[in-house]
Amino acid sequence: MILYVFRRLGYMLITLFIASLIIFSVTQWLPGDVARVILGREPGEEAVAALREELGLDEPLPAQYGFWLINFVQGDWGTSYSTGTTILPLVMQRLENSLYLAGLTLLIAVPLSVTLGIVAGLAKDTWVDNVISISALSVVGLPEFVTGLVLIQIFAFGLGLLPSSSSVAPGATLGEMFPMLILPALTATLVLLAYVSRLVRSGVIEEAEKPYVRIATLKGLPYRQVVFRHILRNALLPTITILAISFGWLISGLVVVENVFNFPGLGRLLVFAIDRSDLPLIRAIIMLTVVAFTMANLVADLLYGALNPRIRLGE
Repeated sequence: MILYVFRRLGYMLITLFIASLIIFSVTQWLPGDVARVILGREPGEEAVAALREELGLDEPLPAQYGFWLINFVQGDWGTSYSTGTTILPLVMQRLENSLYLAGLTLLIAVPLSVTLGIVAGLAKDTWVDNVISISALSVVGLPEFVTGLVLIQIFAFGLGLLPSSSSVAPGATLGEMFPMLILPALTATLVLLAYVSRLVRSGVIEEAEKPYVRIATLKGLPYRQVVFRHILRNALLPTITILAISFGWLISGLVVVENVFNFPGLGRLLVFAIDRSDLPLIRAIIMLTVVAFTMANLVADLLYGALNPRIRLGE
């Protein structure tokens, strides 16, 4: 198990290194000169050259990449060009908000989607299975902004139960934030619902048709015991990886949802940074997102290996 852990850590570090190269290279191709964006309209060439030298933009690209990567690892993420503030505390505050939203989304989405998937799988090809599958696919087929606007119309304007905007004030406690998190979390839940439930359904059906399940049934084991001890134990293993990927996506991928609800999360901050060609802020947010993805996948791999020894022994 220890060798398996170290191997996975090595894969994660290699992935992060390659991702950092891609992030740095791609952001270099963004249109516009950062120095000219900062100085405003029609800046003098001398001022542009001086600012480029101050920001280190006149250095060779390998040197710029090396400085950026070393500083990122050390926690020195620089200063935002557009706000003039230190990037690390700014990003951490938005990350905290995104973590609250992702956590509430998973608390709603995981039990609901897993339960629906299990029920649909055990009731294969019945009206129950058809209703669950069609409903889930119909909901997920709607764009996030449409789902969000419908939920706002129903719960905010129609019933008056929840706020229509999730513009959380800086320093707000979780209790103060909670009512503003519900509608964005429900919108994100509907995005995950069909995918996870269909995955669970497929796993349940596949396991239920395997010979060992039939043997257990023929031996007279109670149906409940066959389901929980044999079918679900193996059918839910692939769901771990999907949930890990979903968590990484939730950290910064809900750009549309955050903009619909005016939620100050990491995705909305990324849109702000791109709109202003704020390279240090863009790189910091994207790199942090990659770190979140790889960490979530590492946890999923370790859990998968612990629950299924054949995975780690096979390597």
